[in-house]
Amino acid sequence: MGASKTDHFTEYQNKIAILAKAIGHPARVAIIEYLLKVDTCICGDIVNELPLAQPTVSQHLKELKNAGIIKGSIEGTAICYCINEEVLVELQNFFGAIVENIQDKKRSCC
Repeated sequence: MGASKTDHFTEYQNKIAILAKAIGHPARVAIIEYLLKVDTCICGDIVNELPLAQPTVSQHLKELKNAGIIKGSIEGTAICYCINEEVLVELQNFFGAIVENIQDKKRSCC
């Protein structure tokens, strides 16, 4: 079997790509914004905030959790979700480095 295309990239590049893909849907961006606003919450609260069905919200939560952007803990029959701050710091560092690079070079292309 041949090598996966992701094998040609660094672990860091693959990690950033996974995180970017996870936040690549407006519903997931809305979920992140909501969790940042309330600090923690229960899944039912998120469903009430979005114009989506509960199974759809659950699928988006699963994608965010699989990427490590959010954490979840079981409390009775509910799952409480919160932001994984370490991962958001990694994204901040990545995008911050891009902005810093652009500002340093003051590019004048296209």
